[in-house]
Amino acid sequence: MFCESPMYEDLERILLSKEEIQARVRELGEQITADYRDDPPVLVGILKGAIVFFSDLIRSIELPLTIDFMAVSSYGSSTKSSGVVKIIKDLDHDITGKNVLIVEDIVDSGMTLSHLKQVLATRKAKKVSIVTLLDKPERRRTNLTTDYCGFQIPDAFVVGYGLDYAEKYRNLPDIGILSPKVYDL
Repeated sequence: MFCESPMYEDLERILLSKEEIQARVRELGEQITADYRDDPPVLVGILKGAIVFFSDLIRSIELPLTIDFMAVSSYGSSTKSSGVVKIIKDLDHDITGKNVLIVEDIVDSGMTLSHLKQVLATRKAKKVSIVTLLDKPERRRTNLTTDYCGFQIPDAFVVGYGLDYAEKYRNLPDIGILSPKVYDL
């Protein structure tokens, strides 16, 4: 069922409804709360795509949290990762001796997160873990595994709930498969 917004016309179909997403985010928050009860992590949101997931996730974690953000790029306005990771905005706080939980919207090739995990480990974090809303394991080009995963999805280009194509569609409440007619110009 498609909404009335013209943005939905660019989708082949809705992959995950806002209700499915919200239920899974709550479950992830409960799991993280239980796992980190004795030593709360610093949550590092990866801008811009993870901001919606990050916002909902932190409200589902019942611990005193510290948050920070990083912005990295490996896509530009393409639908495929370039494999070159560029840190655009770095952390504002020292993570020495702290548990760090990277909050990402989607893991595709794994190249960006593998690089980012190595960078944060060199900063003497106690432990660096990953929570992602979406995972495309069949696209993986590294041996990266996530510690928490919302949904495994097929190899399709998805938008909504923070995920974009050329900075558009982030504000869709659902996650949908973007029609190739939009990006195969």
